Amino acid sequence: MLKFVSKSFTQLTLEELHDLFVLRSEVFVLEQNCIYQDIDGKDPKGIHILGLDRKKKIVAYARVLPKGESYCSYVSIGRLVVSKIFRGKNYGHDLLKKAIEEAIKLDATSLIKISAQAHLVSFYNSHGFIVDGEAYLEDGIPHVAMTFNP
Repeated sequence: MLKFVSKSFTQLTLEELHDLFVLRSEVFVLEQNCIYQDIDGKDPKGIHILGLDRKKKIVAYARVLPKGESYCSYVSIGRLVVSKIFRGKNYGHDLLKKAIEEAIKLDATSLIKISAQAHLVSFYNSHGFIVDGEAYLEDGIPHVAMTFNP
């Protein structure tokens, strides 16, 4: 079982910041073989959800951004990631539930929008997200916009 902790950017320790960047890079850059600008200037405005294992190592992560940061009219959830060795244990589902909870705390009146990798549509559908538009390429990977009405 993972313990989930939510922190603002200023609450993160330097070690946590380093470790979440390492995890994001391991999965999004190395594992998915995708070169993109992960450090996008939005982290200081986000809520960071850390999934900690028994040794308090970050093995899962998500970022929640306020309305207007990624999308004009939506709160957004992104950078959802689970370390490869921790997959298959439903931690992604637990992480997304926590991210939705934090997004609602941030702004209960706004819809939530994500840019989902296309192969994960059924995963997000199982949590109430619906496809909102046509598929598109983002950093060379097929994605689709999805929204959630809290």
